[in-house]
Amino acid sequence: MPDWLLKFPELDKEALRALQAAIDDGYRGFTRGYGDAIEKAFDPLLVLLNWVEALLVATPWWLVIAVLCAGAHFAGRNWKLTLGVAAAFVAIGLFGMWEDTMRTLAIIAVASVIAILIGIPIGVAMARSDRLQALLTPVLDVMQTLPVFVYLIPVVMLLGLGKVPGLIAVVVYAVPPVIRLTDLGLRLVDKDVLEASDAFGASPWQRLKKVQLPLALPNVMAGVNQTVMLALSMVVIASMIGVRGLGQPVLRAVTNQYFAMGLFNGAAVVALAIVFERSFQAYGKRLQRFRAP
Repeated sequence: MPDWLLKFPELDKEALRALQAAIDDGYRGFTRGYGDAIEKAFDPLLVLLNWVEALLVATPWWLVIAVLCAGAHFAGRNWKLTLGVAAAFVAIGLFGMWEDTMRTLAIIAVASVIAILIGIPIGVAMARSDRLQALLTPVLDVMQTLPVFVYLIPVVMLLGLGKVPGLIAVVVYAVPPVIRLTDLGLRLVDKDVLEASDAFGASPWQRLKKVQLPLALPNVMAGVNQTVMLALSMVVIASMIGVRGLGQPVLRAVTNQYFAMGLFNGAAVVALAIVFERSFQAYGKRLQRFRAP
């Protein structure tokens, strides 16, 4: 068989290098021209993140645990879950990871709230428009499958290292599930129920608020749960671009082969994930029982 049949045809090496150089130069020019303005636009976000982090770090440990336990008990009405949350955070404090956990909790809380505030309206818009769904579905596919480090590159080039680039990376990585599951939940609402609401003269806003969202709430809560889990999974990656928290000790343990440090801080991340996952699951099940006929 001829050699040319065995090799995939490629662009000329010089042409390929010229194309890559043109893309790099174009993006560098964009960052030089607009980077400062874009960075200033994100200053309120940095102020908010710093405030939440300072608040959590400065709050007495017993008060933080009391609030988290109260939230878990409200979500599930389950004393086992509440005691599990208390035990997890007491263990985190005893092993000397309290401040790093609070910093991680701050960025996860802010990123998750931003992702939810962005994702639910987009999911509602997708459920109302097949054309928008067809347009955004490939974008969401790319966001969920593109390696994290690939979209970190433009963010870091534009904003440098620090909390804001890490926060943006977490939001971009975590927002697709809540968009998809909000869209899915609204589309699964029984059409007979929607026709009945129209027959009673409900406006589109009333139908969405009183009928569609309540019936789609289990799917929406599942999307919120997945968003929080994906945000937590970005802790270590975000630490590579300057975000303080549990990710930095894990990264330091990897680079210096500190097994115990990596094990303890990794276990703290797992504990946070279990606490949030169980709480959201319990709340979703309680909502389903409450709304069951």
